[in-house]
Amino acid sequence: MGNTVIVGTQWGDEGKGKIVDLLSEHADYVVRFQGGNNAGHTMVVNGKEIISHLIPSGIIQQKKCFIGNGVVVDPFVLLDEIDYLISNNIDVSPEMLKISNRAHLIMPYHQEIDKAREEKKGKNKIGTTGRGIGPCYEDKATRRGIRFCDLQNMAIFKEKVTVILEEKNFYLKHYFKAETIDPDLVIDQFLKIRDRLIPYIADVSVTLFDGIKDGKTILFEGAQGTLLDIEHGTYPFVTSSSTVSGNAANGSGVGPGNLDEIIGIVKAYTTRVGAGPFPTELFDEIGIKIQKTGSEFGATTGRKRRCGWLDMVVLKNAVRLNSLTGLAITKLDVLDDLDEIKICTGYEYEGETIYNFPPEIKILEQCTPVYESHPGWKQKTSDIVKYENLPENAKKYLDRVSELANVSIKIVSVGPGREATIIKETIF
Repeated sequence: MGNTVIVGTQWGDEGKGKIVDLLSEHADYVVRFQGGNNAGHTMVVNGKEIISHLIPSGIIQQKKCFIGNGVVVDPFVLLDEIDYLISNNIDVSPEMLKISNRAHLIMPYHQEIDKAREEKKGKNKIGTTGRGIGPCYEDKATRRGIRFCDLQNMAIFKEKVTVILEEKNFYLKHYFKAETIDPDLVIDQFLKIRDRLIPYIADVSVTLFDGIKDGKTILFEGAQGTLLDIEHGTYPFVTSSSTVSGNAANGSGVGPGNLDEIIGIVKAYTTRVGAGPFPTELFDEIGIKIQKTGSEFGATTGRKRRCGWLDMVVLKNAVRLNSLTGLAITKLDVLDDLDEIKICTGYEYEGETIYNFPPEIKILEQCTPVYESHPGWKQKTSDIVKYENLPENAKKYLDRVSELANVSIKIVSVGPGREATIIKETIF
C-alpha cells in the first residue's frame, strides 16, 4: 500500500474511522492532519465500540500515530482520551503517539468564546460543537496562537497567556457580558499537565519525512467531510479547517508528491449534523427509518443526524476537489429493507438543472433535487463478504454510483465491525 489519504466526501460522519482502522493494518504510520475534538471516529473491535476524537484510529491496530500541525488540540481532552484507550488495553505511550510541536493548543478562553458566540447568535447559530475549535483557528490565523512547542519553555508560555488574556477578557466582559478568565489559573492548569504532555511532543514533519525515506507507508486520516471544508464547503455552515485531501500534505508537513492514493468515504445515503441547507433531506417515514436503522447520532455530540438520499452533486464535487482514486461505500446494509432507493443526479433551480455544487447558501436553499429511482434489494447484506454475492439490485445501485462519480468502488461496508467489509478492489 502506498501513502494513502482518507477523506469524507459528504458532511462528515461517513464512517472514516472504520476504514482507517481497516487500512491501518497495512500501514506503518497513521496521521491526523486537521480538525480537533469536534470529530469523532467510531470503531467496533471484537464487538466493543471504541470512539476516538483526537488520536488517529490506527492506534487500535497499534500502529505508530501522529497528530499533525494542522490539528488544534485540547490537551485535557487528549489526556482523557489517552487514559480511556489505556483502560481498553491499548498502548498509547509516547513511543506509539507523537504530537507536532507546531500544533496549536485549544485554550480555555477559546471554549468560553465559542459558547458565548453561539449563544449570542441565537436562532442564527452555526451549530458549532462549542469546543473552541473555531476560535483556536482564528488565533492561529491572526498569529496569536499558542503551540505545543511553547509548553517546552514555560516562560514563553506564561507571557503569551498573560498578553492574550488581556484582549480575550475585554472581549468576554464587554461584548458577551460573560465571566473573565484569570491567567494565573490557566497557567496553573497547564503546569499540572505539562510533564505528561512533553514526552509526546516531536517534530512530526521530520519524523514522517525520515520514515518515507526508510520505506514506511503512511495513512492520512481526515476528519469531518468535504462539504465542511472552510474553503469549499457550505460556507458559513462549515468547520474551521480544510478537510480536503490537499491539506493532508500541509497539515502534516509531508510534501504533496508523497501522496499516492486518495480514497473518498461515501455513506450509501447522505447525513448532516447541525444547521445549513441539505437538498436531499428526507422529512418522511423513510428518513426516520434510515435514521433509526443507521443509528445516526453524532459520535462527538450525540446529536441526531439529518438523513437523505445519496446526492451525486455532492459526491462529484468531492471527486473533483480531492482527486479521488477510489471510493469506499459505507452503511449499505442500512438500505436493505427499502422498496425504492433514490439517487440525486442534479438540482433544479429556477427552471434549469444544475450539476455543480453552488457556493451561495441562498441558491442551495432553493434547489430541488432531481432524482432517479432504483428498486431496493430487500435482502440482508450484513453477512456478505464477497461483492459478487451481493443482491443484483444492490450491485446495480453501486455500479450506478460508480458510473456517475466516474471513480471505482474499492470497498463496501455492510456493518460496523471489521468483518462486515467487502473488498472489491484491493488498495493494499
